[in-house]
Amino acid sequence: MAATWNPPFDWDRENWRDGASCRHLNAALFFPSGNTGAALEQILAAKAVCRTCPVRSQCLEFALESNQEAGIWGGTDEDERRRLRRVWRAGRRPRTAIG
Repeated sequence: MAATWNPPFDWDRENWRDGASCRHLNAALFFPSGNTGAALEQILAAKAVCRTCPVRSQCLEFALESNQEAGIWGGTDEDERRRLRRVWRAGRRPRTAIG
């Protein structure tokens, strides 16, 4: 019997990646080594691309749902996503009655 894998989420259900401003750029721009010096300039350049991107929110949602820890996604860096992820996860948890 052959095993098949069905991903739990359809990450690109609306083909949002097709409209991404970064689609034809070198992906290395969005994955700097470090966060100081030249890497900081690279981060700022990547975020500048994201600011004009028509699918920025879909990209960020993808990064949060798929737990992307590295790189610039949806105009956010690793630290920014870490903070957003806490808030995002809290909003997805079912509320429980206390008392």
